[in-house]
Amino acid sequence: MTIAIHPVPADPVDHLLEIGLKDLWYPICPSHFIKENPISLRRLGRKIALWRDGEGVLHALEDRCPHRGAPLSQGVVLGDRLSCPYHGVEVRHDGVVTRVPGSPGCKLEGSRATRHFHVQERAGAVFLYNSKEPVDVPPPLVLPEQLTDEAEYANFLCYTEWKGDYRYVLDNVMDPMHGTYLHKQSHSMAEGDSSAKFGVRPTDIGFVFEKEGQRNVNFDWTEWADTGIHWMRLEIPYPKTGGPGGNFIIIGAFSPMANGMTATFFWRARKLSPGWERDTWRFLYKNRLEARHWHVLEQDRVMLEEMEADANQHENLYQHDLGIVRLRRHMRNLAQAQLAQAEAATA
Repeated sequence: MTIAIHPVPADPVDHLLEIGLKDLWYPICPSHFIKENPISLRRLGRKIALWRDGEGVLHALEDRCPHRGAPLSQGVVLGDRLSCPYHGVEVRHDGVVTRVPGSPGCKLEGSRATRHFHVQERAGAVFLYNSKEPVDVPPPLVLPEQLTDEAEYANFLCYTEWKGDYRYVLDNVMDPMHGTYLHKQSHSMAEGDSSAKFGVRPTDIGFVFEKEGQRNVNFDWTEWADTGIHWMRLEIPYPKTGGPGGNFIIIGAFSPMANGMTATFFWRARKLSPGWERDTWRFLYKNRLEARHWHVLEQDRVMLEEMEADANQHENLYQHDLGIVRLRRHMRNLAQAQLAQAEAATA
């Protein structure tokens, strides 16, 4: 007797979260990744071709020629178009096929046959709008002031790629208490109590998860925000040897890649007036502090990459994990709402 084995269907909510929620901006790579030639990136469950035209303007298309599916990223840049290397089909930045040299006048010419994406470059990174359906005009990309107010803040982008689901990176940042233990040898996280009680404080754009009765001592709080892009913010108090500028501010944003990888963006910022203070801090950062910060990130990387993929199925959470529970529930609610909207649209 043959027994039929049917695969267990994947949870659609979990699948959507795994590849990234829709109708949001995401950082996908540092700006310097894209130079003279097109590149191909796997982000947000898609394969994307990116290139610059003669004016340096960035464009993005699905990395699939509408003729036979060949990678457009292997083709030739013709200003705001890519010419497919397989048969020379030319696709404009808006997804419209402008020329089929092998069969002029065929029905493919003039059709919008390739998915295009809106991209912007800000704060040293490329951001892509991950819409459910193509849109002519995306919503504005709203970033925290530490990345946009150049008169008040100086920042550096730290980009790295980690093995593992990006949701574990979210959990890690939404866990201030791990700084007291995992990073206890860090010059900036050696102070404060080794136990604490936490609370959740709502904001207009998200919430803050914070230690009660302790501020400006260690990694004492994390903010999660939704401004059309999901980002996280925290502050680390700095000793005087860290130079001028007050607390060290970290802005984090994360994007799912292929094969369970995470594109990890951390901007390190300080509030500094242009002039000698900003120059001093930039010098200290590049010559002394940056290596220490990479060491802290390496501790996080090793811990997260060594966790099993199903680690969150075997947890015993306690009071310090209220922020993680809050964020996971919120993300799941967003995914359920998007799926319900998609189902209603097709009904």
